[in-house]
Amino acid sequence: MKKISLLLSLFILVSCSKEMNQELTPDELTIYTSRQPQLLEPILEKFSEETGIKVNLLSGNAQELMERIVIEDDKSRADIFMTVDAGVLWQAAERNIFSETKSEVLEANIPSYLRDPSGKWFGLSKRARTIVYSDDQFSEGDFSTYEDLANPKWKGKLCLRTSKKVYNRSLIASMIDAYGFDKAKKVVAGWVSNLTTEVFSNDTNALKAVSSGQCGVTIVNTYYLARLLDDPKYDNLKLFWANQDDRGVHVNISGAGIVKSSKNKEDAQILLEYLSSERAQDFYASANKEYPVLDSASVDDSIKGWGDFLEDGINVSKLGVLQKEAVFIAQETGYK
Repeated sequence: MKKISLLLSLFILVSCSKEMNQELTPDELTIYTSRQPQLLEPILEKFSEETGIKVNLLSGNAQELMERIVIEDDKSRADIFMTVDAGVLWQAAERNIFSETKSEVLEANIPSYLRDPSGKWFGLSKRARTIVYSDDQFSEGDFSTYEDLANPKWKGKLCLRTSKKVYNRSLIASMIDAYGFDKAKKVVAGWVSNLTTEVFSNDTNALKAVSSGQCGVTIVNTYYLARLLDDPKYDNLKLFWANQDDRGVHVNISGAGIVKSSKNKEDAQILLEYLSSERAQDFYASANKEYPVLDSASVDDSIKGWGDFLEDGINVSKLGVLQKEAVFIAQETGYK
């Protein structure tokens, strides 16, 4: 996702047109978010219509927004911090940004492995990261697991996104949890050995490389594939659900938590509960072609055809806990 400098951050009033220097009212919330505003505005407008609670968005880079909240301390306008990847949410919790939220609604709607064990943050949509290949070169029967892509038979056929992005760090962290540090390192070293070209800056470019025949297989978040498949020229790209015979597909989240210094925690909790509800989940996840965290919510038509899949049940907070080890593995193996 495109990063927006805080110096140019857009303060978007979802359901009102108050100026930045005007004091917020008790029935008004401010979300600091690294998510694209257009993904959030429609559902927040609906929330405001139903509850009378107005919502403001301050958009920017996740790390810069966290730093801003820390610097602002108890003077911060932030009621909710919303971002992508459990590793980033874990970092925010480690920086003491979140308060603990006790909510029977959130606990009922969001599976335990998709939220912080202490109630500091909650997953609001799931992001599956799995194998995509070109059917010009391979068939479904050629694939099995993430780990198998380290096999020498894939030498010169693999493309990957850079390890500097948190998505791949979290994938490596999940392997550390499943297999231990040494085996995870061996797998990543195998990936690096099998690369056909330098790593890509984003998933979209990796997918385009597979489609063009520059490589044959990659690992990406599924919503990037769903977007590309709107164009028929990428019809040769096919999805494969990894690790279905063992731990399941790696799943990450977008999510949010209530900021510790919030003056309006009650309404902030109401908003988080709303976003976890079926009426909101149907839209919230589908807006970015992600998967809902609520089991009874609908899956977007554009991804429904991929079918059901077994997902890794690791508590996503571990993706943050093991992030440093994942970075070390990437450095040690030359995974740039």
